[in-house]
Amino acid sequence: MTALTDLTMAEARDGLSAKQFSARELAEAYVAAMQAARPLNAFITETPERALAMADAVDARRVTGEARALDGVPIAVKDLFCTSGVPTTAASHILDGFTPPYESTVTEKLWAAGAVMLGKTNLDEFAMGSSNTTSYYGPVENPWRRPGDNRPLVPGGSSGGSAAAVASGMVPIATASDGGGSIRIPAACCGLVGMKPTRGRTSDEPGRDGWLGLSTFGGLARTVADSALMFDVVHATSLREASRRPP
Repeated sequence: MTALTDLTMAEARDGLSAKQFSARELAEAYVAAMQAARPLNAFITETPERALAMADAVDARRVTGEARALDGVPIAVKDLFCTSGVPTTAASHILDGFTPPYESTVTEKLWAAGAVMLGKTNLDEFAMGSSNTTSYYGPVENPWRRPGDNRPLVPGGSSGGSAAAVASGMVPIATASDGGGSIRIPAACCGLVGMKPTRGRTSDEPGRDGWLGLSTFGGLARTVADSALMFDVVHATSLREASRRPP
C-alpha cells in the first residue's frame, strides 16, 4: 500500500472522498513526517495541534455528506502570509513574536476550502534572497544531494522552506510567493512544479515581503494537477481584491 505521504494532493483528496482513510489519519502521517525531517529546518512554526483539530472538523463534516474543494488536504504556509492566531515572522527578528489578529486573503480561502495547516515555512528574510540562507531562523537545506556527495545544498529562495517541505514529503503542497524568482528558483532547485501567476490573478493581502508591487502568490507542488487545484481555490475574485495593499 502506498504511504499516505507519497500521495499527491489530488490523490489524497480522492482517497479522502472514497473514505480510504480519514483526514485525521492523513494529518497524523504528515505531522510525523514533518517531525522526522526537522534537520532540514523547513518550518519556522509547526502547528500539529491545529492540524489535527482542522482534520477532525473535516471528518465531522464528511459524516454529514459535506465536502469542500480541498477538504482534509494538508498544506504548509510560507511564513510571509498572515495567519490569525499563528505567529508570522517573515523570517525576521523584527517580527519575532508577532501574532496577527487577522488572516491573509489567500489562507482565508484555503481554510474555507477545507485545507489543513501543518505550519509556517522558512524563507529568506522578508522574501529578499534566492538561496534561503538569510533567514533569522537559520538556513534551509535541500532534501536532495549530489550523487556520491552528502554535502547540503541550498533549496533556492526565497520560498525554500516551502520547497524543502514538499520535496521531502513533509507536505503535499505549500504556499509560496514570487517577486523576482522566489517560486521558480526553489522549484528548479528541488525538482517541483512552481508557477508565478500573472500579477492580479491572486491576492497578496496581507503579506509581509519586500517586493511590494511585484510579488504574487503561488504554490510549490509535486504535480501540475496539484498546482492547478490550489490555484483554482485562491485565484482572486476581482482585480480590486488582488491590488489591495497590506496596512
